[in-house]
This record gives sequence, structure tokens and C-alpha cells, in this order.
Amino acid sequence: MSHSRRFLRPTWLLLVLCQAQFASLAQAQTDNAETVQVIGTRAPTALGNVVADVVVIDRERIRATSADSIEDLLRRVGGIQLSRNGGPGQSASILMRGSSASNTLVLIDGVRIGSATLGQTDLAAISLAEVERVELMRGPGSSLYGADAIGGVVNIITRRGEGPAYLSGNIATGNYKSGEAYGALSGVGGAESMFDYAVSLSGETSDGVSAVLPDDDFGQFNPDDDGFTRGGLQLAGGLTWQKGQRIGVSYSASRLKSQFDSAQFAPPNFLPDATPDFRSRLTTELATIGYQGVVSPEWTISLRGSTQSDKLQSGADFISVYDTVRQQITGQTTWTPAPQQQLVAAIDLLRESITSSDYVAPDRDNTGLVLGYTGRFDAHKLQADLRWDHNSVYGNQTTGKLGWGMDLAEGWSVRALAGTAFRAPTFNDLYFPNFGIVTLNPERSRSIEAGVNYQSPQTTVGATAYYNKVSDLIGYQSDPSQCPPGFNFGCAGNTSQALLQGITIQAVQRLGDFIFTLALDWLNAKDSDTGQTLPRRAANQQTAAVDWNSGPWQLGATLLNVGSRPDAGVLLPSYALLNLNARYRVSPNWQLEARAQNAADKDYEPVHDYQGIGRQFWIGLRYDGRGL
Repeated sequence: MSHSRRFLRPTWLLLVLCQAQFASLAQAQTDNAETVQVIGTRAPTALGNVVADVVVIDRERIRATSADSIEDLLRRVGGIQLSRNGGPGQSASILMRGSSASNTLVLIDGVRIGSATLGQTDLAAISLAEVERVELMRGPGSSLYGADAIGGVVNIITRRGEGPAYLSGNIATGNYKSGEAYGALSGVGGAESMFDYAVSLSGETSDGVSAVLPDDDFGQFNPDDDGFTRGGLQLAGGLTWQKGQRIGVSYSASRLKSQFDSAQFAPPNFLPDATPDFRSRLTTELATIGYQGVVSPEWTISLRGSTQSDKLQSGADFISVYDTVRQQITGQTTWTPAPQQQLVAAIDLLRESITSSDYVAPDRDNTGLVLGYTGRFDAHKLQADLRWDHNSVYGNQTTGKLGWGMDLAEGWSVRALAGTAFRAPTFNDLYFPNFGIVTLNPERSRSIEAGVNYQSPQTTVGATAYYNKVSDLIGYQSDPSQCPPGFNFGCAGNTSQALLQGITIQAVQRLGDFIFTLALDWLNAKDSDTGQTLPRRAANQQTAAVDWNSGPWQLGATLLNVGSRPDAGVLLPSYALLNLNARYRVSPNWQLEARAQNAADKDYEPVHDYQGIGRQFWIGLRYDGRGL
């Protein structure tokens, strides 16, 4: 019997035997038929009608969490692990269902963001304070969103004005000379509330600690503190001249300035020199204009144009520059021929261009055509997506997804899904000097998954098993004979295959004033050719939390345990982090808050040769004009 079959047998057994005792609080708060999400179908849909594995983290849960960043918030959701080069403010990305950071697509309000040169989004540039809610779809997403959605899709949704003028904000301070502040104003106005608006500002700073540990393998340690400052601005407004007809514009910008440890190799001896002060500045901007209209009770349409830029300047004596510009146009229509029957058709036009201090590359264009169906027939629900992409560099790609679900009994349901996805080669993969190969193929995946859910007023359960085969992985081809002439030290290549399989179990249990939650993950992520575990993937990860809410008091504790994982030829030890938070409502609008990150002051390596931050205390004050 193969290793994969030995792994899958307990996987399916656990699915069958799973009892209603485990889940993610984020999903439990929102996992019901009334919750509306967009990410699983590209159109507003009741979460209970979606077969895909979707989680919604709403503003209430974001505000109540002890997470210090958006990446820390996401890692507490089942099926997601974090890769971060040090503590908060350092370069960070997520690994969803064992896939690489480049295989998770990140959107802001439905618009693709990130670096086209590195092929991933640095989540450290996004302030958690600016986020209204987050929608996650775990599993293949290319059939709806195109390239880079092998592991899943994250849609970060920003605030939109509604109701009377609403002011909110908070200010907090902590050790390591840390501070944060946030302020927002939103609402609607004008005759018959025609105009909606939302404005917010945020800022964070911390001195941090040295990102790299002493005696690291590459001589990059510098004992100075590697701190950061991060600022964010969001502006959004819309005009609704009649019910169901709205034009909206938005602009968001974030800037992250951070210090990090590295080394220069200057002549004549080319030995590592870690003494310079290495800094990076990452600026992300997104401007959008869009129209949403109701043509009839059965038809809606939307049009959107956007420009997104991701500008990175990094180094010490020598500064590297990598700028990405994405221009996107999307047209979409949704037809609802009958209750609980929905058909979505869309066209996505995308142009990507880059400016780099290391090389020059041509622009690339992509056209995507999407057709998606979601339907419910009594106890059964169906979902089918199909997408065709044509790219000016790597040609045509067709991806699809088919899912079925069924309500078995009161509170119980099952689902199954199969899909294909792909990741596009980055500009670095294609054009970087003495490395890039313009004829690279995209990475491709084929996956299946099955899940069982249970929900009652006091208990919510979700369990999913998945199996994903990824081929044509893009990596370093060390054999020059396998490269075109002139590549004497190797090149980029479609070098290997990977097998990603695992189980995610999530649940919540409410008992009086208490809420108990648990998320359990088992992951088997292997290089299919060598049998080796893929770097930075822990075989198991668990999150346990308890929250108590009574009168003006809110108390909470979260324990995150990350198993051992290989990285750079060593096995990093497991670690556990305890986070605590307390809130006291002074009045209906004012609240005192305190939290402790890594309360046990655990020393740990998030990745090889890098260290996380120690115990950090925060105390702050929050105001909410609508009441806390």
C-alpha cells in the first residue's frame, strides 16, 4: 500500500467519526445559511448554499481577537500556516493547505494584489485595523479567479459607509517602544441618503528585536533591533441615485518601512558583511471605480476598473527596486432564474507590468472568461465553475470545479468537491538574469476534498479532508545540461511534483458566558519525487481558545501550537504561543483594552535562523460611536 493511501485511510475514518466538539470560532460565528459571502461564487450568496470550503471572519471577531496582524489572524483559521522572517512587521505570507505562498491568491475588495516579480503578497504591508472582514476559500480557486489559487483565495474587504455618520477609533501602546492608532468615519448622507462615504487612517510602530539569531548559517546577524512603521489610508465613496443602482470609487494606500538583517559580499574577498543597516520600504496602492446595477429581479450586472501598484525598495548600500503595476477591468452578470438558483458569467482583463533594477521585461496580458453555477434542490446543493484564461506569455489554461452537498438530518450536512487550478510563473521565473526561462510552464494541480458539518444553536463543527496533486513545480534546476546554452550555473525549471493531503477539524461550543473553540490540522506535504517533506510545513498545528463575556467584561486566551517542520536542511522544533486579552466597557461607547502576545515569553524560530518577538504587553482605549 502506498504512503498516500496509508495516510488517507485515517483521514476518511476521522471524517466519519468526527463528533460535534471542534471548530473555528471565526467560522462558527458566521457559518449559517443567512450569512452572505462573495468569494465562493463571485456573487453575493448565502453561505449555506455554497459547496466550496468558505470561512468568513467578520468585524466583530477581528475586533475581539488578540491577533497582532492580519497574518496572525489568518493563521488561527484551520488549514493555514504562517511563514514570517522574524516578528511583526517582517516579510510575511501564508501557506494554505500546504501550498506555497505563491499558490495563495490575495484580493482586496475582489482585486488581485501583490508582487508579480516575487509572485506573492507580503501581508505585513496590510494593517489589520483597516480590515472590515475577511473571506477565505480553502481549496482550488482558479476556476473563479484565475492564476495562483491552488491553495485557496483570501479576499480582504474594506469598510463601506452605511447608516448615520459613524466615528470609531482606538489608541494603544506597548513595550518594545510600540504604538498603534486608528480612526475612521463613515456613513451616508444627501437627499434620500444618496451618498455613502468611508475614511480611515491607521498607524503602527515598534522597535522590535533583531530578526536574525546569532551564529546564523549565512553571517547575516546584526545585534541592532529590526523595527517597523506601518501606515494606512482608505477613502471610499458611492452614489446611489435609485435603489439598486450605485457607482463607487475607492482608494487605499499602505506603506511599510522595516529594518532587517542581511549581508553584503563586497570585493575583494566577498566575505559576508552584516554591519550595514538594511531597510525595506514597501508601498501598496489600489484605486478602483465600479458600477453595480439591478436590471430586473432576476438580473444584476457589475463593472469595475482598477489600478494596483506594489513598490518595493530594499537593501543597504545597494538598493534593489521591484515595482509591479496591475491594470484590471472586470465585467460580470448574475442571473437568478428561480429562488436558490444562480448563474454567474464574467470577463476579467488584466495587464501586468514591472520595473526592476535587475532586468527589463515585457508587459503581459491575460483574458479570463468565467461561468459559474450554484443551485439548491431541496436537501441537495450543486456548484460548478469553469474558466478559460489566455495569457500573452504562457498561453491558454482551462480550469474547472464541481461540487455537491447534501443535508442529511437536522444540523448535519456533507459535501464533496473536485477541481483544477494553476499558478503562473512570475516575472523573476521568466526573466531574471542567469536564472529565468521564458518557456516555463505554469504549475498545475488536481484536487479532491470531502467534508462533514454539524450546526446547532450552541455547537458548530466542520471537518474536511483534502488530497491535492501539484505538477510542474517551478524551482531551481541545478543541472546546467537541462538548461538552455549559456546557463552555466543552473536555471529556473519545472523541476518536481508535490502531494498535499490533510485533515482540518474545526468547532465551537457555547456554555453560558463561555465560548470554547478548537482548530486541528494534520498535513502531509511531500515532494513526490524525493518523498521529502516540503520546507516550512508543520505536520500538525492546533489552536485552542476560550472566551468569557459577562456584563462589561470580556476575557480571552488563545493557545497556538505549531509542530516541528523542516527548513534549510534542519528540523525546526515545535513551539506554543499563549496570547491573552481583556476588555472592560467603561460606557456604551468607550472600552479599555489590554493584551499580552506570547505571554509565556517563548523563544522560537518561525523560520530557520530567524526569531519571533518575546512577550509583548499592550494597553489601549477604544471608541465606537455605535456602541460596543
